Amino acid sequence: MAVSQPSRVYVVAVGSNRRGRHGAPRAEVAAALERLGGLASPIFSSAPVGPSSRTFANAVTLVASPLDPPAMLARVKAIERAFGRRTGRRWGARVIDLDLVLWSGGAWSSPGLTIPHPAFRDRGFVLAPLAAVAPAWRDPVTGRRVRHLLARLTRPRRRRMGP
Repeated sequence: MAVSQPSRVYVVAVGSNRRGRHGAPRAEVAAALERLGGLASPIFSSAPVGPSSRTFANAVTLVASPLDPPAMLARVKAIERAFGRRTGRRWGARVIDLDLVLWSGGAWSSPGLTIPHPAFRDRGFVLAPLAAVAPAWRDPVTGRRVRHLLARLTRPRRRRMGP
């Protein structure tokens, strides 16, 4: 009898802003969510970050896997290649983008991989979908729940007047 390894849960952010073999960006995201499995958020539309001018389709999925973070990264990179993702200019149009954002093991750092994703706290296009499926998940660095991170990012800022 084989002993199974305990599952870890990963938050994988999924984004697209270019047509691919599955169709428009929303169809690419839906196909990637299906390929990854897990508990998927709704698909959101978001403005591009950086020089791209194309609207993104974004979602997240919670994926249970026995893989350690480097092996999970290899899995998501293989899925990107299967979808036609090519390395190229940073912030450019892409048929699919998969990022490991969080995992149930807390913080992880190795060459080429940092979890939590260093920029996720400042990205509404990650936090909004994540809040739809796991609002109580805690950031292992700040201790804040996802819903609180999203509220901090989206609340109106007070303008300071004068000295």
